[in-house]
Amino acid sequence: MTGWRCSGICRALALLALLFPLRERGCWGLNPSSGDLEKSPRSDPDPWEGLHRNKRSWVWNQFFVLEEYTGNEPLYVGKLHSDVDKGDGKVKYVLSGEGATSIFTIDENTGDIHATKRLDREAQAYYTLQAQAVDRLTNIPVEPRSEFVVKVQDINDNEPKFLDGPYLAGVPEMSPLGTMVVQVAATDADDPTYGNSARVVYSIIHGQPYFSVEPKTGVIRTALPNMDRETRDQYVLVIQAKDMVGQMGGLSGTTSVTVTLTDVNDNPPRFTHKNYQYTVPESLPLQSVVARIKAADADIGSNAEMDFRIMDGDGPGMFNITTDEETQDGIIILLKPLDFETKSSFSLRIEATNRNIDSNFLSLGPFSDTTSVKVTVEDVNEPPVFSSPLSKMVVSEDARVGTSIGRVSAHDPDNSNNGIRYSIDRNTDLERFFNVDAMSGVISTAKSLDREANSVHNLTIFAMESQDPTQIGKGISLITVSDINDNAPVFAIDYETLLCENALPGQVIQTISAVDKDEPLSGHRFYFALAAPAAGNLNFTLRDNKDNTASVLTKRGGFRRREQPVYRLPVLIVDSGSPALSSTNTLSVRVCDCDSDGVALSCGAVAYTATGLSTGALLAILGCIMTLLVMVLLIVTMRRRRKEPLILEEERDIRENIVRYDDEGGGEEDTEAFDMVTLRNLNVIRDPNVRRDVTPDTPTFFHYPSTSRPSYKSLPDNVVFREFIWERLKDADVDPSAPPYDSLQTYAFEGSGSVAESLSSLESLSTDSDQNYDYLSNWGPRFKKLADLYGNSDGTSVFS
Repeated sequence: MTGWRCSGICRALALLALLFPLRERGCWGLNPSSGDLEKSPRSDPDPWEGLHRNKRSWVWNQFFVLEEYTGNEPLYVGKLHSDVDKGDGKVKYVLSGEGATSIFTIDENTGDIHATKRLDREAQAYYTLQAQAVDRLTNIPVEPRSEFVVKVQDINDNEPKFLDGPYLAGVPEMSPLGTMVVQVAATDADDPTYGNSARVVYSIIHGQPYFSVEPKTGVIRTALPNMDRETRDQYVLVIQAKDMVGQMGGLSGTTSVTVTLTDVNDNPPRFTHKNYQYTVPESLPLQSVVARIKAADADIGSNAEMDFRIMDGDGPGMFNITTDEETQDGIIILLKPLDFETKSSFSLRIEATNRNIDSNFLSLGPFSDTTSVKVTVEDVNEPPVFSSPLSKMVVSEDARVGTSIGRVSAHDPDNSNNGIRYSIDRNTDLERFFNVDAMSGVISTAKSLDREANSVHNLTIFAMESQDPTQIGKGISLITVSDINDNAPVFAIDYETLLCENALPGQVIQTISAVDKDEPLSGHRFYFALAAPAAGNLNFTLRDNKDNTASVLTKRGGFRRREQPVYRLPVLIVDSGSPALSSTNTLSVRVCDCDSDGVALSCGAVAYTATGLSTGALLAILGCIMTLLVMVLLIVTMRRRRKEPLILEEERDIRENIVRYDDEGGGEEDTEAFDMVTLRNLNVIRDPNVRRDVTPDTPTFFHYPSTSRPSYKSLPDNVVFREFIWERLKDADVDPSAPPYDSLQTYAFEGSGSVAESLSSLESLSTDSDQNYDYLSNWGPRFKKLADLYGNSDGTSVFS
C-alpha cells in the first residue's frame, strides 16, 4: 500500500516534525478505530518485527499548511490514496469535517487536498477532518471513515502588545541606584513553541539616563541616584518590546510609563524673613489672632507639616502660637489683655520644626528654623475702669431715705485721665430704691427698704467719661439689706383643733408653733401664753415647751357639742428681738363626737348626720328649673309680640302689588297702567270678622253730609285714595285683635299735598320753572325733540 504524499516545504516540515518523535523512518498511519499511530509495512528487517499490529487498507500522515498564504492558486496540502484504488476510476474520495468544502477541497479522483482560503493560526490552530473512499457507482464505502488533522503552521505576523499599558508608577525621590520602579509585560500572539516569533526582549527608547529596563523581564529601575522631586517630579518613559529575540526583521510594540517621584522629607522649614513686626490695638479681645507667620517647606503633604513654639520673649504668658492645619501657618493668639500704658511692645522668638522627620535624611541638617517677632501695642481710647469690679455694701432695712451706703470708684486708664460721671442701670433697679452721686460715686437710699421683700440688691453702675460719653465702664454693686425686728411672730399654719366630747382633763389636744419673717443672727426664740381674757378660763390651759412650741391642754372633761360647739382660745406669742414684738393669734377648738379610738365622727352644733341630696345635685336641679322658667317666659313674650294682619289678604294683594314696566308711565293722567275701578270699589270688600259696633270719632279731609257717605265712584281720584287710607285707619283703631303698637302701612300713592309734588315729567312744563332749556337746540338732531318740548315758550300748547 502507499501513503499520502506532499511536496516542497510542506513535505520537508512534515518529515522534520515526525522523524524525531517516531524514532524510525517511513510513514505512519492512523487507526480509525483506536486513534493510535501505526507504522506502515515495509520489506526491510526491523527489530520491532515481532510486535502485533492491525493492517489497514489506506494511510496518511498529519498534514501541515502555512498560515497567511498569499498565492493566487489554492495551496496544496497533501494527497490521499487507498490500495483499493486501482486507478480505474471506480473509487471516489470524500472529505468532511471542519472547513470541508469551505476551506479545504479534495479531488475525488486523485485524492489531492487543497486550501482555498488564507488561514490564521491565531484564529484557529488546527482543523479535524474525516476522509472516506466509496464506490463511485454505488456510493458504498470501500474503506471505513478515518480522521486526520491539518495543523496551521505559524509565521511571525503579530507584533508584541502591552495589554496593561500605558503605565503609571511612582518611586521615592532620592532613591539609590537600581531601585525598582515597575515591571512591564508584552504578549505576542504568535506560537511560542515554534521558532522565535513569540520571544520578546525589552528596551528603553525614551527616558535615559534616568531609568533603565531589563531586556528579558521588563523590570524598570532607576539609573541615577538621588533624583530630587523638588527639581523635577515626573518622567515619561517609552518602552519597546521586540520579538525574534530582538533580531533584524522582528516586529515591535511600544508603551509609555509615567514615573512620578514621590515626596520624602528632605527639606527643612525656612522662614521667609528673619524679623517680623506687627501692630495691634490695646483693645484687642482675648483669644484674638495677633499675627500669622509662614515658614516655607519645599516638601508636600505630611512631610511639610510643622509645629511652632515660642522659645522666649519679654511677655511670658501673654501670647500662644498654634499651627493652622490647612495652611501650615503659625497663628499667634492673645492670652492676656493688652495695656498700652503698661507695656507698649513685645518681642518674641519663634521656632518652626518639621513634625515628621525622616531619619534617613538627618545628615541634610536640622529640620527647624527660628525667627523674631515684634508686637507693637497701639493706644486706643478705653472706657473707665472700676477699682473693684464687684463692690459689696450693707445697709439696714430701717435706714432713712438719703442714707449713704458706700462709694464706687473708677478711673480713666488713658493718659488723658478724663473726668468720670456715675449712673445706675435702672434695669437692675426698677423700683429706684437707690441713687448714685454722678460726681463722687456715693450710693444712697432713695426709698424705704424691706428686707423681707428683697434682701439683696444687685446694681450695675455705669462709669462714663465726661469728654466722651460713648466710653462707658461697668461695675457691680452688691447691696445686702440687714435685718431688724419689725415683724411679730404668728402661727406657723392655720390649725384645725378637734376636741372629743369624751376628752379627759389634762389631755393635750394641740401642739402649736410659730414663724417670724425676721432672721435674727442668734436664731428665733418664741414665748407662748394665753392672752389676758382667757388666762383664767376653766376649760383650757397652755404649756410652753421651751423649744419654740407650746401644747394646749384641757382643764376639765365633759365637753358637749349641744352646749358649745366651738371655743375660741387667744394665744399670745412673743419673740426675742430687741425690742420684742408680739401678736395674739386665735386658736379655734371644735367639739366633736369621737369613737373609742379618739377619731372624730362628726363636729358642729347639730348632732345628727345630714341625709339627702348632695350640694352638687341640688345646684344641678335648681339650674334645670331656672332654665325651664326662662324658656317659658321667652315663649310668652314671643306670642304677645306676634302681629295680626290689619287688612284682608285680597286687599293687601290689590294695594301692595308692584308692577314694573320698562317704559315711562304717563303720571296721574295715565289711567291705563292700573285698574282704577278696582280701587273705587274697595268699599264693597269687607271682612265679616271686623267689629263695626264702635265708630271712632275720626276726622276726614273731605267733608260730606253725615246722613249718607258717597260712593267711591262719584269721588275724584285723589279723594278716593285719601278715603281709602282713613277707612283702613278706622278699621285698625276699632279692631280688638290689633296689637297695642303702631303699624306702618305703605301705599303706592302720591297725593297732591306731597312736598315733592308730582314726579311726572308730563307736567314739568306747567311748573313755574325759571330754567332755560334753549341750549338743547345746539346739541344736534338727536336732541331735537327735547328742544322742541322744552326749548321755547310756546310748548305749553302741546299739552293743552
